[in-house]
Amino acid sequence: MLKKARWAGRKNEVKEAFLFSYRNYLKLAYPMDELRPVTGAGVNKFKGWAVTVFDSLDTMWLMGLKDEFYQAMDIVEKTPFTSLQSEFAPFFETTIRYLGGLLSAYALSKEPVFLVRANELGKRLIPVFDSHSSGLPSYGVNTETGETQDQQTMLWAEATSCQLEFKYLAKLTGTAEYYHKVERIMEFMYATNSTEGLFAEKWLLNGQQVPVHVGVGGGMDSGYEYLLKQWLLNGDTKAKAQYITSITGIINNLLFITPNRQLLYVTDTRGGLAVDQFEHLSCFLPGVIALGAHTLDLSPDEKELHQWAARGLAYSCYVSYADQTSGLGPDNMMMKSGGKWIEHVQTWIEEGRPGNVPPGVKASPPVKEGDRDYFNANQMWYARPETIESLYLMWKTTGEEVWRERGYEIFAAIEKHARTEFGYSSIFGVDYKAIRPWNEMPSYFLAETLKYLYLLFDDEDPIDLKKWVFNTEAHPLPVYEWEEWEKVAYNVSGVVPPKSLDLEIGLEDMRP
Repeated sequence: MLKKARWAGRKNEVKEAFLFSYRNYLKLAYPMDELRPVTGAGVNKFKGWAVTVFDSLDTMWLMGLKDEFYQAMDIVEKTPFTSLQSEFAPFFETTIRYLGGLLSAYALSKEPVFLVRANELGKRLIPVFDSHSSGLPSYGVNTETGETQDQQTMLWAEATSCQLEFKYLAKLTGTAEYYHKVERIMEFMYATNSTEGLFAEKWLLNGQQVPVHVGVGGGMDSGYEYLLKQWLLNGDTKAKAQYITSITGIINNLLFITPNRQLLYVTDTRGGLAVDQFEHLSCFLPGVIALGAHTLDLSPDEKELHQWAARGLAYSCYVSYADQTSGLGPDNMMMKSGGKWIEHVQTWIEEGRPGNVPPGVKASPPVKEGDRDYFNANQMWYARPETIESLYLMWKTTGEEVWRERGYEIFAAIEKHARTEFGYSSIFGVDYKAIRPWNEMPSYFLAETLKYLYLLFDDEDPIDLKKWVFNTEAHPLPVYEWEEWEKVAYNVSGVVPPKSLDLEIGLEDMRP
């Protein structure tokens, strides 16, 4: 009983942090996109459609903040998705933040206005798919005129991280075009000649890879995440097969271990050579691997290997926080390389598994001073959610309380160093004695970082991972099956319900 009360108290601490931030955003920054938490001003980063409101909808619902939720619903109803003649909405960010937020709010609340607005936004975004013969999307679109905008190259994650949102929108509305446009991207990727399932960060507009930079960090991350999550969301067996191929390639080629502390890390390659950087953005990976190991029908050896990889990477992400003076993790680290992890594991197995814990998986104590086997290449903490997300998924898939305790350590550091007069700021100087706030509070801090902390501390388990799948902005979408008429209308193939998932989602039938 005492333990349950402790977690309930911690959950409420996170709720208070959200209310403090969100109410000040409404008071000081709305209708602009985000709050500047040091000066109390507003700033536009994503079209000025009040992205913090859209990104926070499901967080409010899950926290039981119904008054704030329905006030936000009024804002959503009257927000115009229009652009000036020279302005373009970035497709990736608009999809994961606005569209994902609307779809999740609808799935949770059943309020029709969210689906109406999601469908309107989906129609305004559709022109991005028509600019290139490859079917890969343009960078942005003018939501008033339909004119599209391109950069010289596109990022793999930005091109592929639209599957969950548009396919669920197709499910809800019966609009086949939503499905066809994004599935064409996947078919293009399946046909691409990728080495061991690893895709390049940058692509030319004709669909050719620029194979200089390969990894799972910024520009590549959510592309891999959405392979597994398409399978979990609607039983897409082609995405599942690609995920297994890709995650095997990642484990065999991109996971390395440090020589002294044996910290497991994932890195990038440039020109085929490992660069030994470990990005905070890459800390989504242990959570995804843990989720895959928990849900996929892997062989016992594969399952064990994936569980080791998830555990070792998740601990490295956590300890990158615990090592720092502030208790907040750096955005990028340069690691000392002790070689490929898979080779160390294979040797350990051949030697009879001494100590019963493979290399890179044993928890190395935090190091506040001295040689850490890495140095901070970027002293910023950008209020990012990836480490918290993985701690949450490690707890959900293992049941081990230690992951919750590690999350609370991080939340305490956020409270101590990131809270300002008006909100929560990013931090510069995570390992300096004198750190200073960075005058920004990204909408993802409310959409993801605080949400995952709240769920990590919530014993009531409002999001059953058998029934819900988070998009890359932490917006939960309900698991569903394609019905026979949809398979025919959309030409859906290679889809079976995941055996591990309960498909009774209770969402009303929206088909025509």
